[in-house]
Amino acid sequence: MKKACLIITGFLTLLIVISVIFAVFQKNVSLGEKVAVVRIEGPIMDSKNTTDEIKGYLKDPSIKALVLRVDSPGGAVAPSQEIYEEVKKATLKKKVIVSMGSVAASGGYYISAPADRIIANPGTLTGSIGVIMEIPNIEGLMNKIGVKTEVIKSGRHKDIASAFRKMGKEERLILQGVLDDVHEQFIKAVSDGRKIPFEEAKKLADGRIFTGRQAVEVRLVDELGTLEDAIAIAGRLAGIKGEPEVVTKKERFSITDLLRGKFPKELSELFPTVKIKYLLAP
Repeated sequence: MKKACLIITGFLTLLIVISVIFAVFQKNVSLGEKVAVVRIEGPIMDSKNTTDEIKGYLKDPSIKALVLRVDSPGGAVAPSQEIYEEVKKATLKKKVIVSMGSVAASGGYYISAPADRIIANPGTLTGSIGVIMEIPNIEGLMNKIGVKTEVIKSGRHKDIASAFRKMGKEERLILQGVLDDVHEQFIKAVSDGRKIPFEEAKKLADGRIFTGRQAVEVRLVDELGTLEDAIAIAGRLAGIKGEPEVVTKKERFSITDLLRGKFPKELSELFPTVKIKYLLAP
């Protein structure tokens, strides 16, 4: 019985030690001045994960600057605006640098605008400062297959943008007014963020895209460079001496994961000659 208890105690101690070691490898322990990289990739349909990550780094005194790695064609309006506001607030506390990947257009540019500095690759596609609404019209198809829709509504425009009928002139004017207002909000965000006069920003806001090099010429981007360049600039602006330590968000790894037989990449790198596999051999 005593032997069994010793074995269990030893096993649990080993798991705790491994967890502590892994915590260090995940950079969850503050050991010096750091630059945090926040990755924003793909369509922007929700803001919570990104805003929570930014807020977390702002509370960490060891994080001296943020680099937003934006690789997104844009997305929904409200989440883009929420991330924009969080980035704007972040610049009041720490240096925020944007590093643009392959695409940082439309909403991807919107969230980048308030940063202290924007870095893009020469071939990055950015800009696309505009708003679009696409409404399908399947009235012809419904007529062909003999299907009709009955609409019961309490307001004249309650079924505005219906896919089952042609859009009326008045409806088009209403929706155009909505898009024009959202477009104006976008232009103002660019004007405020980039410190460009509104009328000058408006000339760039016809929906066109720019390469990174073209964007520098029209002041939508500050300079050309890679992610590594952006990290170095962030460290320099934050007053970090030498090469800054970089932290990124990683999935948290727990003792439960070890008990389930899941081993993190960082742990396997500690023992590069030892690999545990279930291998199906023919």
